[in-house]
Amino acid sequence: MTATAPRRSPARTATAGKPGVRALAAQETRDAILKAATRVFAKHGYSGGRVDAISKAARSYDRMIYYYYGSKEELFIAVLEDMYRRFNEAESTLELDSDNPVEALTAVITFMWTFYQRNPEFITLLNDENLHRGKHIAKSLRARDYSSPAIQILERVLEAGVRQKVFRAGLSGRDVYLMIAALNYFYLSNRHTLSAFLGEKLESPEALAHWQAFVVESVLRTVRP
Repeated sequence: MTATAPRRSPARTATAGKPGVRALAAQETRDAILKAATRVFAKHGYSGGRVDAISKAARSYDRMIYYYYGSKEELFIAVLEDMYRRFNEAESTLELDSDNPVEALTAVITFMWTFYQRNPEFITLLNDENLHRGKHIAKSLRARDYSSPAIQILERVLEAGVRQKVFRAGLSGRDVYLMIAALNYFYLSNRHTLSAFLGEKLESPEALAHWQAFVVESVLRTVRP
């Protein structure tokens, strides 16, 4: 039997506030599993994303996935939550000028359009979750918290526009958010089938730039007096 190492008292641990070596290693393992799971689930969906494939991609072990996340479903929920968290963090870095609400709203639209393009796994993961009727994300305790910041940002922009009389009153940040998300998300998530249906290359730089400009114009037309 091996002797158990004595627990170190708080006074003898590393500098207060700094995680120890074990804590850092544990966090690295969790992060590696989450990144690997994001890739595997984005490629194969929830049903096709196997735990052993995730652990292999993370250079870890199946038991570590269950240790840190509990189950495959809880890991999938963590992946979805992480995508929303990354969206919010990226959006929070926007420098929006309240004195120029038109420019600020354009910046929000451009951000969402760019984020979807730079994070294609966000779209594929949400597509897959919608096939499951949102049953996994519905179990998340954080999902609603992640939606609040995005809508609050739009609410502030719209309020600034109303004060300056460049936007009409009575607009809902939720409605404008859904409009922007729908126009951007639908185009990108269906671009392959739409390209075949319309006989156009919707992924060409010219087509993408045209649609971005169209979305900006459509939203501005909707919110203006």
